[in-house]
Amino acid sequence: MTPVLLSARSAAVLLTHWRAGSDAPAYEALADAVRVLVIDGRIPHGARLPAERGLAAALGVSRTTVANAYARLRVDGFLTSLRGSGSVVRLPLEGRPDPEEFGGVVPADVLDLRKAALRSAPVVAEAVERAMRHLPAALAGIGFDTVGDPGLRAAIAERYTARGLPTSPSEVIVTVGAQHAIALLARVLVGRGDPVLVESPTYPHAHEALRAAGGRLVSVPVDPRGGWDEGVLDATLRRSAPTMAYVMPELHNPTGATMPTSTRSVLLEAAAAVGTVVVADETMGELRIDGPSAPPLAAGAPGEVVMVGSADKVFWGGLRIGWIRAAPELLHRLLLARPTGDLGTPTLDQLVARELVPQTAAVLEARRPALRAGRDGLVAALRERLPEWDVPSPAGGLTTWVGLGRPVSTALVLAARSEGVVLASGGVFGPDGGFERSLRVPFTLTAEERERVVDALARSWSRVGGATVGARGSSAAVV
Repeated sequence: MTPVLLSARSAAVLLTHWRAGSDAPAYEALADAVRVLVIDGRIPHGARLPAERGLAAALGVSRTTVANAYARLRVDGFLTSLRGSGSVVRLPLEGRPDPEEFGGVVPADVLDLRKAALRSAPVVAEAVERAMRHLPAALAGIGFDTVGDPGLRAAIAERYTARGLPTSPSEVIVTVGAQHAIALLARVLVGRGDPVLVESPTYPHAHEALRAAGGRLVSVPVDPRGGWDEGVLDATLRRSAPTMAYVMPELHNPTGATMPTSTRSVLLEAAAAVGTVVVADETMGELRIDGPSAPPLAAGAPGEVVMVGSADKVFWGGLRIGWIRAAPELLHRLLLARPTGDLGTPTLDQLVARELVPQTAAVLEARRPALRAGRDGLVAALRERLPEWDVPSPAGGLTTWVGLGRPVSTALVLAARSEGVVLASGGVFGPDGGFERSLRVPFTLTAEERERVVDALARSWSRVGGATVGARGSSAAVV
């Protein structure tokens, strides 16, 4: 199969901050930056990198710098030269099997923390059994549809109503998970070159979907302790007048921040003033550990607010059920556009979700003690073993957004990988890169896994914590 070619222009966008925080020679800093893009998946396994001359021109450096960086990556096993294909990306695992060789399945001895998800709730198995009773009747149909099972849509609507947002089933469609919902909204609401407001950091696959739709991203910062700057949020919305604003107001991923009432008002009033459609992603929003949850953002909003939700985080990641709550006019546009991306949500999954959604409040209550224990255990262990780090204790969600104090997220991820723990570097959560001083660590772990992760991070930090990325030479020294 012919390798995918990464253009020099696309590579330059990904490498916008390649020199940030590095005192290393230019070629080593560039090699380090490419290496983490490969590990994070932003440059896919098997992709062909731009020619040396083209990338040098795009980055404004000498061809020698790029040639030396590519040479370093070849020595480290991240590039291979193929006749007629140029420099093709590889992903070595220091003697461990490459996950790509197993269809993307990570070997059992590697702890993959790039996905923050809970194990199945006990009620899922029971729901599957009950759903099977309805299967004979469902088999009379084709097994999928674009709108959603009427009973499931009614259950989702009732859940919104119970949370303070009166909703009818006609305002809900069911999707194949929340990511599918975000991508579908992006295709319908965003045109090529349209400004789109996103938070920074943010959920990586959301900003990828928005860019794929042609959106020009305009970011506003979110801090795990300080949250959103209301002045910056208001000014950015009114100045850029984005077509769409993608936000996570409740238990933001990855920072864990929750948007206070005053900031919600600023967001909604400014968005209404400039005609921006606000898309509120609640994928993590109901996983609260401490304190009460706020009503959905759309409750009482002066402008158009679309809600995106999911059964995956609450019940089980293997249940690929999401939904969109919006005005019927927008839902009609989404349904017209949907068949070009998928033909509908599987009926069997919907039958299971129909049994589960009415139990959401009870399942969340049952989950809360384990979530609290996981969060408190991880936060305490990291604070004890790595006192230099700033480790917030979020009010909920599934992760903590750690401040490392030094721009070494890339090097730390590479070092932890050699310990058998796979994490995403801070940069993967930045719409424009950056966040080399941050690391997202899930607390959805058993006590044994938590001990393993903290030990791996402590050992990795002892190897890279005293230097910026590349300052000791290529970060391949710690892979």
